[in-house]
Amino acid sequence: MACLRSGGGARPTFLWRWGARRAASPGSGLRTWERWAGGAGLLLAGLLPLATSLAPAPALAIPRLDLKPYPAPAPGERRWVIQLSGLLPPSPDPALSANPADWRVELIAGRNLELDCNQVMFSGRMRSQPVAGTELRVVQISEVSPLASTRMACPPGEPKRRAFVPMGGKPFVVPYDVSRPIVLYAPKDLELRWRLWKAERRQWPAREF
Repeated sequence: MACLRSGGGARPTFLWRWGARRAASPGSGLRTWERWAGGAGLLLAGLLPLATSLAPAPALAIPRLDLKPYPAPAPGERRWVIQLSGLLPPSPDPALSANPADWRVELIAGRNLELDCNQVMFSGRMRSQPVAGTELRVVQISEVSPLASTRMACPPGEPKRRAFVPMGGKPFVVPYDVSRPIVLYAPKDLELRWRLWKAERRQWPAREF
């Protein structure tokens, strides 16, 4: 069979025949080509819906949020809910694990305060406790201390700033679980933030002494 080459040479047989018919009947080759192109377009248009229907459907990453088993907040408290997603973008660092079983969620309680040049701090207790009659667990914040501050003399005219002051203490982390929400109860003057911890893929051996 003849093949196409960029520098000339033989052309495929069907191109010769099409050129001969076009020379014998002016305009007929163009009409033939237009009919062929139109038919191909209709064929592609019919295949597009089929290809779309065969495409895999996106996975449902977030289950329906159901807070019925969780108690309402007590007077003077607020209930915070974190619904985790199963479709977080992958980490650009190949050293970090992409398996959510290796991830942890750090819960950060704090206050939004107007601050000057002094350091402000407070503490509290964050603990996990079961929901009566269920296998669920919630996080409770209690024993929140009053604000403490350094007593430096700030420069005259220095403007105050508003910032989030986290509650002091050790980091409080919970497993990354998309099957149920993270529910936390805290005094009304606190706010809740969170951040994700990812573990390295590599495990390092310990040394025995």
